[in-house]
Amino acid sequence: MALGFISRLTQGLTRSASKLTDGIGAVFTRRKLDDEALEDLENVLIAADLGTEVTQRVIAKFRSTRFGKEVTETEVKEALAEEIAEILAPVARPLVINPDRAPHVVLVVGVNGNGKTTTIGKLALQYKEQGLKPMLAACDTFRAAAVEQLQVWGQRTGAPVISAPANTDPAGLAFDALTKAKAEGVDVLLIDTAGRLHNKSALMEELQKIIRVIRKQDPSAPHTVLLVLDATTGQNAIQQVGVFREMVDVSGLIVTKLDGSARGGIVVALAEEYGLPVYAVGVGEQVGDLKPFYPMDFARGLVGG
Repeated sequence: MALGFISRLTQGLTRSASKLTDGIGAVFTRRKLDDEALEDLENVLIAADLGTEVTQRVIAKFRSTRFGKEVTETEVKEALAEEIAEILAPVARPLVINPDRAPHVVLVVGVNGNGKTTTIGKLALQYKEQGLKPMLAACDTFRAAAVEQLQVWGQRTGAPVISAPANTDPAGLAFDALTKAKAEGVDVLLIDTAGRLHNKSALMEELQKIIRVIRKQDPSAPHTVLLVLDATTGQNAIQQVGVFREMVDVSGLIVTKLDGSARGGIVVALAEEYGLPVYAVGVGEQVGDLKPFYPMDFARGLVGG
């Protein structure tokens, strides 16, 4: 991974890292790892949004391997990074596009403002660079800004964008997009969707209708349901995963806004809670700022190592 990306990731995780590093530094200079020290460490981990399950797992590991021993701040950070990376390793999986599907349909879901549209544009660029032919479908038809933003990304990446007048039925547009994608030999169709959680039942109905309609053409579609999460929302991200899993069969996650995140620890909590693949992470608005998820690099950035 490029040094620039690691630097941006580390900078983005600064607030979470500062909670951990400041907390660990306050707890450990050189100190025996006893019950009081473990309780202090537990409070630090909870404050950094690692969640109760991850925190209990880490504390149990420290108790079984280091209890009664003197430890330094550096030793605690290194051990913590290793434990976090171990939790994250099973979910670090790339989103693999199968060109034999012609097209591979990716339904992109998530709350408005989480970075869905920008993520779609970045993915389209990556697929173009891999020699694939992407197409974008602007199925958040009730937000003109979302359609316009996707069209800008289409121009940047050279990918065709299928859109329709405001308030067009999203499912009908998705059906038309899949028809065109098949006719034009597209390798991957990326479908943008609405994310208005204030009316959960209406959103659920809309997403499920899109899936029903595109399955009339391809019973195996969508081949991937990608949930985009904003890392800055902290524990609320866990609730969002639960809500969208009720609506659709989420295949995996992309976590955005790690360049400005005060809540990077939430990625670890998500891995422990749901075990869904983390396909990539976003550290900025530029086209090259969507990167594969590397557990150890992330863990070191999180603990300030």
